[in-house]
Amino acid sequence: MNGHGNFEISMIYCHKMTKELLSDAFSLLSEFLKEDEYYLDSSNAYGDCGNDALQSALELFLQHPEIGFVWLAYDATKPVGVCVVCFAISTSIGAVVAKLDDVFVTTNMQNQKVGSTLITSVKEELRLLNIRRIDTSVHLHNSKARRFYEKHGFLSLNEERLSCRL
Repeated sequence: MNGHGNFEISMIYCHKMTKELLSDAFSLLSEFLKEDEYYLDSSNAYGDCGNDALQSALELFLQHPEIGFVWLAYDATKPVGVCVVCFAISTSIGAVVAKLDDVFVTTNMQNQKVGSTLITSVKEELRLLNIRRIDTSVHLHNSKARRFYEKHGFLSLNEERLSCRL
């Protein structure tokens, strides 16, 4: 950590999305939302509304940082990874917790510790913010992602996430 909420592990540099980096976040997340087979399997239930919705969501993160943020990973100046963090209050832990979504590493950078760097650095950022827990979800058939999260200290909740569009 460099003392400013920015983290550099290996040669990957991670930090929050800013207005200037919105296009990088858009590019990475649009690739994920269009190509990830597990997301696509659930996208109808999520109510996916395409690129306009993604653009709106990214702008909302910049307008309302108290709700969450987009965390980006760079190899030098090239964006190579992203995840989305939203805050909630947990009645079981009595504190603010984070919901981790849309974790994605570009295909050419997979299996090169970018995902591990992304998760390790976002965990450190959340500790600085006094966040007490991170919740995420994994598609029922995505065993590779499940192993990845378990390797990083995530535990199964023995429940399934559900969605209801309003």
